[in-house]
Amino acid sequence: MLVSLFDFLSQYYSVLNVFQYLTLRVIMGILTALGMSLWLGPKMIRYLTRLKIGQYIQSDGPDHHQKSGTPTMGGALILSSISVATLLWSDLSNHYVWVVLIVTLGFGLVGGLDDYTKLRQKKNAGLSAKSKYLWLSLIGLLAVVYLYVTADTPEATTLFFPVFKDVSWQMGLLFIPWAYLVIVGSSNAVNLTDGLDGLAIMPTIMVAAGLGIFAFVTGNSVFSAYLEVPYIAGTGEIAIFCGTIFGAGLGFLWFNTYPAQVFMGDVGALSLGAALAIIAIVIRQEIVLAIMGGLFVMEAVSVILQVGSYKLRGGKRIFLMAPLHHHFEKKGWAEPKVIVRFWIITIVLVLIGLATLKIR
Repeated sequence: MLVSLFDFLSQYYSVLNVFQYLTLRVIMGILTALGMSLWLGPKMIRYLTRLKIGQYIQSDGPDHHQKSGTPTMGGALILSSISVATLLWSDLSNHYVWVVLIVTLGFGLVGGLDDYTKLRQKKNAGLSAKSKYLWLSLIGLLAVVYLYVTADTPEATTLFFPVFKDVSWQMGLLFIPWAYLVIVGSSNAVNLTDGLDGLAIMPTIMVAAGLGIFAFVTGNSVFSAYLEVPYIAGTGEIAIFCGTIFGAGLGFLWFNTYPAQVFMGDVGALSLGAALAIIAIVIRQEIVLAIMGGLFVMEAVSVILQVGSYKLRGGKRIFLMAPLHHHFEKKGWAEPKVIVRFWIITIVLVLIGLATLKIR
C-alpha cells in the first residue's frame, strides 16, 4: 500500500525513493508488526479476560500445570499485526504476497473456530477432526493448485535438495499433493509444539527469519546465481512477510513468555505453521524448512510414534507423555528449562539450514 503511495510522491520528494528498497521495507515491516503487537497486546488480553476466554487444560497433562483460565486465542494478535504490516509495506501487486497472506489467515480462521468451539463447550475439544481437516485441506489445496497453475518457470515446481547443487526433481503434477502435505503437516506440527509458554513462538520467529533470508536471495537474480539457489522472480517480497512474522512474534512473546499472560491457541499455531510452509513452498525450500523447523518435526514424530506404539504394542508407550516436551517435563525438567533448551536446539538447526546457502 505505502509502496505505491511513496512511488507516486517520489516524483515530488525524491527522498521517498528510499522506500523502494526491499531491505528497508523488511525492517519497517518488522518494526510495524512489533509496535502494533506491543500496543494491541494489553488491550486484547484485557478484552479476552473480560469475555472469560480462558484456556481449558487437558486433565492428563503434567500435574504442575496451573494454567486453566489463562486467556487464549492470542494468535489473533499475531495475525492482526502481520496483516497490517504486510499490507502497509509489501508490493500488493505481487501475487505471492496474497497467497501467503490468504493461506495464513485461512488457517487462522479455522483455528479460531476450533478455539471458539472449545471455549463454548468448556472442554479441550474443538471442531471434529473430520470438519477441521476438511477446511484445512480445502484451503491448502486451493493455494497449491493456484501456485501450480500460475508457475511460469520449471523452478517453481521443482524440488531442490540442499548441499547437492545438481540434485533436483521436477515434480510436475506431484507438486500439488507434496505441497499440500507440507502445509497441513507443518501447521499441525507447530500446533503440537504449542504446549508450553513461549515454546512454539520463539522457534517460529527464528525459522521465519531464516526463511526470510532465503526469500531475499531467491528473489534476487545476482545473489541467487552466486549462491546457486533457484531464482524465482517476485519471491523477494516474501522476505517482508517473514519480517512481519518476526516482529509480531516478538511482540507476542512479550506477553507469552513464562509465566504466560496469554496463549496463542489454534488460531495462532495452525496459521503460523501454515505460513512457514507456504513460504518454503513458494521459495522452493521445503527441505530446508524441515531442517530449520526440526523441533516441530521432532514434536510431531513423537506423537506419531507414541500413538503407533500404543496401538501396535498393546498399550506400551515410548515416551512418558507426548508431544516430546511433556516427556521431559515428566522426567522432572522445569518448564522454563524445557523451553530454553528447545529454543537452543532451534537456533542450531536454523544455523545449519542457513549454512546450506553456501554449502552446495
